Amino acid sequence: MKYQAYEEYKVADLGWLNQIPSHWEIKRLKYLGDALIGLTYSPDEVVDEGEGVLVLRSSNVQNKQLAYDDNVYVNKKVPLKLVAQKGDILLCARNGSRALIGKNAQIDDHATGMTFGAFMSIFRSPYNDYLSKVFNSSLFESQSGSFLTATINQLTTGNLNSFEIPLPPEVERKKIANFLDHETAKIDTLIEKQQLLIKLLKEKRQAVISHAVTKGLNPNAPLRDSGVEWLGEVPEHWVVTRAKFLFDFVTSGSRGWADYYSDEGALFFRIANLTRDTIEPKLESIQHVNPPLGSEGVRAKIKNDDLLISITADLGSVCVANADIVDGYVSQHVSLCRPSQEVVSSQWLGYCVLSDSVKDQLLGSGYGGTKIQLSLEDIRELWLVQPSNDEQVEIANFIDFELTRFSSLMQLANQQIDLLQERRTALISAAVTGKIDVRNWQAPNKDNKGIPA
Repeated sequence: MKYQAYEEYKVADLGWLNQIPSHWEIKRLKYLGDALIGLTYSPDEVVDEGEGVLVLRSSNVQNKQLAYDDNVYVNKKVPLKLVAQKGDILLCARNGSRALIGKNAQIDDHATGMTFGAFMSIFRSPYNDYLSKVFNSSLFESQSGSFLTATINQLTTGNLNSFEIPLPPEVERKKIANFLDHETAKIDTLIEKQQLLIKLLKEKRQAVISHAVTKGLNPNAPLRDSGVEWLGEVPEHWVVTRAKFLFDFVTSGSRGWADYYSDEGALFFRIANLTRDTIEPKLESIQHVNPPLGSEGVRAKIKNDDLLISITADLGSVCVANADIVDGYVSQHVSLCRPSQEVVSSQWLGYCVLSDSVKDQLLGSGYGGTKIQLSLEDIRELWLVQPSNDEQVEIANFIDFELTRFSSLMQLANQQIDLLQERRTALISAAVTGKIDVRNWQAPNKDNKGIPA
């Protein structure tokens, strides 16, 4: 750290924090403001956007900021104290995921006038410009975690009120808040750049897949009009065909498999095990089954090189069966497609499913609509373009190599984000616990163009 410590400290008993600057106080949150539990509402009171007030929930708090990608509105009279005010700190108080308990964001101008749900809390205080920093420190995370047990997975208003906070004098609080606003803004800018890089890499990855399976690897190959809107021009020696001519059969599991769930046994492959990022199976959240005897078990059984494609959610997510999932079974939400002898590379065919041309067909955008569920016939009728056997293998190997390269670059970017976020938390924690003295800090001067001098 380039910042100096305070000259004098005194003993503090705050868990992992055992000392604070000698002139600071320790205050419980209940003496600094009010902790409020959110609004209870019924499903009947949920309405469309524009017909009620937005209820802020856990999904509206992302990366310590408010987000509005997943909103719920209710038509209900909201008590005045449950109307969000600028400066309020919104916290996740109850959640199925313990890791989300305590995540928070400060209410801004845009969110003023909204309300918040019963699984959320708000802390309302005149000290919030400073406390919002404390709430994003390791000290707050430590105290939040101390209330979570095997049976209790919530942060009550009583818990919150009992939190003990090191509190500097007002002038110092403002100095620390200004310092952290300035320094964390720089860190946030670097994080945003890494996030943008990841987004661009994903777009480039998708473009590589789509180009390779519709145009091939030879940039000098003569092209012809495919006659299919989604495919456009394709190499003139490739065959435009329907997917049904490349599969021996297309099927899916049926309902009722929940009766066969078990802690051990064969893998039961669900949509959660598919992705549009790769043709590799996702082996998190694995469900096992002891399959039924007879034709149903045989029909839904996975064999090597089968394609598994989602048909009811995240349409077109896919994987190619490998040794990890062979002899597993598919649910009714996954189509099991067995390539014919026309296909020498199931990997190539899997990448075709990931391409933009197939995605557009699956979503029905060519007809001006959006499908939310596919039939097996939709899978069979997909338009594809079939290269020679050698080219199938070459294309699959090329995409494999490129995706490995993109994955490495994205992994490095994510590591940078993790390091920056750790740096951000460490800096906030050091400032609000008095480990560094920023009283003499001055914001850099700027010239008339807004650029630091």
